[in-house]
Amino acid sequence: MGVALARAAQWTAAGSGTGTLEITPLNESLLNQIIKFAEDFSARHPQEAAFVFREPLEWKTHLDSSMFGKGYEINEAAVQSEAKDKDGQPLLILSASTLRVRSFDQLSHLLRVAMEKKLKEAQACLEANRDPIVKILGPEYGTVEGEDKSILHLFDKVKKESDLETELKMKIVLLLHQLDLQLLNSSLKQISEDVRLNPAAVNNEVSLLKKFSGQGEDTVLESLEYTSDYMFSNGCRAPPWRQVHGEICYLVIKPHDTDPLYVTCSTAGVFLNGESNVYCIQHDQSCGTSKCVEELDRPKLPGNKMTRGEEERYRNSCLGIANREEIVTNQELSEPQYDEEYSGKNNFCVLFFFLNKPKSSSDKAPKKDSEEEGQSSAVPLTTKKKASGKSKMVKIQETSKWYGKASSSLEDVGESSSETDEDEQHVYHQEGSSDLSPEYWGIQKLAKYVKGGDPTATVIALCSMRDFDLSQEACQLAIKDTGCLEVLINLLDTEEIKCQTGSLKILKEISQNILIRHAIADLGGLEIMVKILDSPDTDLKCLAAETIANVARFKRARKTVRQHGGIKRLVELLQCISVGSSYQAKDTETARCGALALWSCSKSSKNKKAIRKAGGIPLLARWLKCSHTNILIPIVGTLQECASEPSYRLAIRTEGMIENLVKNLSSDHEELQTHCASAIFKCAEDEEIRDLVRKHEGLQPLSVLLDNSENKQLLAAVTGAIWKCAISRENVLKFQEYKTIETLVTLLTDQPEEVLINVIGALGECCQEEENRGTIRRCGGIAPIVKLLTATNHALLVNVNKAVGGCAMEPENM
Repeated sequence: MGVALARAAQWTAAGSGTGTLEITPLNESLLNQIIKFAEDFSARHPQEAAFVFREPLEWKTHLDSSMFGKGYEINEAAVQSEAKDKDGQPLLILSASTLRVRSFDQLSHLLRVAMEKKLKEAQACLEANRDPIVKILGPEYGTVEGEDKSILHLFDKVKKESDLETELKMKIVLLLHQLDLQLLNSSLKQISEDVRLNPAAVNNEVSLLKKFSGQGEDTVLESLEYTSDYMFSNGCRAPPWRQVHGEICYLVIKPHDTDPLYVTCSTAGVFLNGESNVYCIQHDQSCGTSKCVEELDRPKLPGNKMTRGEEERYRNSCLGIANREEIVTNQELSEPQYDEEYSGKNNFCVLFFFLNKPKSSSDKAPKKDSEEEGQSSAVPLTTKKKASGKSKMVKIQETSKWYGKASSSLEDVGESSSETDEDEQHVYHQEGSSDLSPEYWGIQKLAKYVKGGDPTATVIALCSMRDFDLSQEACQLAIKDTGCLEVLINLLDTEEIKCQTGSLKILKEISQNILIRHAIADLGGLEIMVKILDSPDTDLKCLAAETIANVARFKRARKTVRQHGGIKRLVELLQCISVGSSYQAKDTETARCGALALWSCSKSSKNKKAIRKAGGIPLLARWLKCSHTNILIPIVGTLQECASEPSYRLAIRTEGMIENLVKNLSSDHEELQTHCASAIFKCAEDEEIRDLVRKHEGLQPLSVLLDNSENKQLLAAVTGAIWKCAISRENVLKFQEYKTIETLVTLLTDQPEEVLINVIGALGECCQEEENRGTIRRCGGIAPIVKLLTATNHALLVNVNKAVGGCAMEPENM
């Protein structure tokens, strides 16, 4: 079990502690197997179950004394087992939320008592006892790297001593070793489903097999050859239009005793093809494998080689331009992403046209971080003051650097979730009027003092600058135009706390401007702000986190925060002494700022994964229990962004967050209600969560919120949550009690599409019940539903058709 926990289980590395088990499907599977083993242990192995551990397994429990019954002595909050060791010590002790267990028999009873909390208890136990075998049998049986000889030593001991305790130890070691192998095999099977081949791995395997090929009895193969000698720069030998489907190369394998085998190596695995000796592969969509069918019409040269000129023409005819083969295979993309983004060789022509397209004011140009390119692909935004007093922004993009960028575009597939990314919008400032405001000239005068170099004068100038209304665009652009923005960012890298604080207070205000946000990222401000998160000054950390929250609203900024370790530091801001009535206001403010930044960063799927790995989920769950709206909004906002990921939905369920989300649906704050409803909307894809929403009485507040038809954002979230909850029949019966169907029918007209999609979706689920079909007819819902068949929105049409089909099952509705 120790080996499986050390090598197969997925641990976080949050804070200065030892880390916790991530809430992932793999870990849940491992925990369930361990629970089953421990639960059945006393029945299957009664003699071994009575063995007393060398040291007790000790952890912080979620159980209370009321859950224990027969076989236990209960004294208020303390519990002791009636079963005792030979010295009269209880084998189970519960005292002040600390649980100590000293035998498998008590462990089995405990898990049966825990019922639905057994998963949390097993997790807490294993987190507190990373190598439980040491506690059970002693340090000599601990998990070690390399060859483990503990079983051999124990076997020798049994042969020499042959006493009952040693025999029991031997049996327990073997049982635990068997469990270890079972856990490792299970995790290997699950991990292998996610592992994908790459060109380097295939090449290494082929090179290894070639060493054992040739003539003679000591070889395993007669020959092993690629069908193509030409290798693209990404290591693939398959034609580019097959690379987009994940294919890497094709092999001809000649065994000594059978006909040649023709093999396709792809990112999904290695497949045996039909017979041929050719280069053109026809993809069989029905089975997901490839079949060789005919020879390509390509140059026939000795040894299948081409001259340099023909080689170049062959490459360019496939790719459109040189060096673009990088767009395939090396990126860690799933097959659906390949198929969605690049389905067919004609996409190379489209890509070639796009990359060479002349720039215009309406083009959308994705950026790539300068640190990955080695040099910036764009001349920084500059301003030029004209004689007339006008200020104009000029952006010059070097077209020559666009070649070979497709790989970076693919690298960011999945970086953003549902939002429209700011990076996809052009950041141009339109010319203002020729008359500049007094604030503009006032900030320009202060600029020379900010740049003066004297710390005292700089602090005074910063304070004076904050007296201006920095929410005005004129003030924001004045700071940028006068060169103050660069100085403000440089001040962050000093050791003067006052200068850093003043600079961050101004940057926090002006970073509401989209142009300023991009300029801060271009000037390296994010990297410095991430470093400030390590500062011992709490106020400084809060300001840095709030500014990161403002800046990280576009893809490149979020990526920068992640790459410089910002996610882990932001998660650490959520850590506090306690979440309860006595926690300090400063802890709350620090956590609020950290949550705001995580909220902005969580719009990236890679950042969602980073938050989970940094141990953010349990901390978000703890803060969700607090009653302060100002921190609940960013906490729930982060959760509803992350709830699109299955691993987060699993964590939201197991951490008991649904109860708090339901509770906050009754809040007086509409923004908090919106985020809670949106989180339930995304989570209710899972049946267990739909049942939990009903169990915690969340269906009624959702029905009540339908009356607030003025707030369209809230209405869209609430109707979405009702739609997904209505997938379960038990929930539909509850909605009948609350007259929800009647209210939904009133929302079929004069609503935006995002609301209509959810309303129709909910009615489509509800009308599967005969009584509800009649209700929709009596409330006059048939006509508006049929009218929506003329809509053009695909998602809306899908739901309308389902609703019409459901209603049509009732003859009177026809």
